[in-house]
Amino acid sequence: MNIRTIIADGSTPSRRRLKTLLDNTEIEIVGEASSGIEAVSIIGNTRADLVFLDIEMPEMNGFDVIERVGVGKMPITIIMTANEEFAVEAFEKNAADYLLKPLDKERLSRSLDHVKVQMLPRVEPEEVAEKLNRALSEVKPASPRYLKRLTVRNRDRTVVVPIESIDWIASAGNYVEIHAGGETHIVRDSLFGLESRLDPERFVRIHRSRIVNVERVGSLRPLSNGDQIVALNDGTELNLSRTYHQNLMLAVAG
Repeated sequence: MNIRTIIADGSTPSRRRLKTLLDNTEIEIVGEASSGIEAVSIIGNTRADLVFLDIEMPEMNGFDVIERVGVGKMPITIIMTANEEFAVEAFEKNAADYLLKPLDKERLSRSLDHVKVQMLPRVEPEEVAEKLNRALSEVKPASPRYLKRLTVRNRDRTVVVPIESIDWIASAGNYVEIHAGGETHIVRDSLFGLESRLDPERFVRIHRSRIVNVERVGSLRPLSNGDQIVALNDGTELNLSRTYHQNLMLAVAG
């Protein structure tokens, strides 16, 4: 990056030394001032990124220059002085750094690194949040991959059972019973394992050992203990535990 820079220093030898130290860096000298009045004029009329500003200048000192230009209108400012006593006031004026004369090349290099960081584009948290929300809104969530069919080994043949044909499912030890269209198929799986691969909007657990296809539910009948009987369209009646009542109601309503 080219850093457009003004050097404002009342001492000609000091300006010359600073320019020598800045050789072979990204600094591009776009203006020089030997007095405070001249510094105000050059800063106001030159589009600069950075100013090296000496405190002790004729006509107007460096702090007066900042006051005249306005803190908010100053380029990134590095204060230069032979007196450490000005350090606190320099940072109160929002100076990016404070260099003691005679200037040290290594210390100057660290100061320039600090300037480069300050020149990086600033992104406000609100802007980050807005961009993130916009990006998320443009990303279409991938559709979950639920089972579309089961393959069931039945003696000497393999039966393909479409998921939509299943009426209800029951746990049977290390197996599950698939009840579909009046037939029962046995699959080696756990109820939990199979449930995790079924569409939860269609298949809902109604008991710790049973899952029902909500599209087959015809009616509900309460029992005295708080449980209910789920009557399917084919006449099958299954017990609905109180624990799972709300899940079934939400699924049926959806």
